[in-house]
Amino acid sequence: MNIWQQLKKPFFILAPMEDVTDSVFRQVIIRAGRPDLMFTEFTNCDGLNSEGHDSVVHRLKYLPIEKPLIAQIWGKTPKNYYDSARIILNLGFDGVDINMGCPEKNVIKNGCCSALLKNQSLAQEIIQATREGAQGKIPVSVKTRIGFNTIDTESWFDFLLDQNLAAIGVHGRTVKEKSKVPCHWDEIAKVSIIRNQKKSPTIIYGNGDVSTLEEAQEKSLLYGLDGIMIGRGVFHNPWLFSGKSIESASINDRLELLLYHLQLWDTTWDNQKHYPKLKKYFKIYLQNFKGAKELRIKLMETNSINEAIKLLANY
Repeated sequence: MNIWQQLKKPFFILAPMEDVTDSVFRQVIIRAGRPDLMFTEFTNCDGLNSEGHDSVVHRLKYLPIEKPLIAQIWGKTPKNYYDSARIILNLGFDGVDINMGCPEKNVIKNGCCSALLKNQSLAQEIIQATREGAQGKIPVSVKTRIGFNTIDTESWFDFLLDQNLAAIGVHGRTVKEKSKVPCHWDEIAKVSIIRNQKKSPTIIYGNGDVSTLEEAQEKSLLYGLDGIMIGRGVFHNPWLFSGKSIESASINDRLELLLYHLQLWDTTWDNQKHYPKLKKYFKIYLQNFKGAKELRIKLMETNSINEAIKLLANY
């Protein structure tokens, strides 16, 4: 039985977020409140199988505590999907996910990710190549959107549900909409209906605009979904998956979690990732309490993790 079938429903997933959900951040979220499943950042499978391998393979770094963990990949060449799936299998991941939803222009221009909504033949080749690389030992899933320029739920997901995927993640917006309009949860619900009509065993989960665990539980039941994926909600509340509200987190709770993040970054990445990249996380912990903005400004002016730790120690 693959990991998707093992998850107790409804399940709740931490979304893959570019330059955010690395091994360190996933461990921080686990400490605050463990999701049922997590994804890596998306890794370019063309880069993974090139001379640039060393510059992208860090995206697949993880510790056993982070499992169950899905590796998400993207690219254009089916052969590289095959080879990447083999790498992911050998690294011990619980599954491999194909990104068919990223709406960024430079990615689409290269025929990758959400561009595959307009190229079903290539999408099919990629899924098949990935499945062959996974050798039936780990499940293959897809995360995607409900259309390219316009909503195309019935046609696109009718196609995907014929591809023998273990799971499909549905972000309830078109590529054109990006995140500019409210999520179309009624369209996500249609995917579950289509799945049921086809009597497919494929797991269906929804994604878009969910900011609390309670809301995730409500939406999974209301729209007939197996689970919910949550992304940006953790920027406002890293304790989200525990059910704890950000308001109930004391200042000490926040500073302790930030300190853990700083120390973990230092021991995990050493000089692989530069300190300024860590600063984007500060606002997650330092908001909505007296003195938060002032402390955040001071932390943004620091030049090293040691400086930041000393500043927090004296707060």
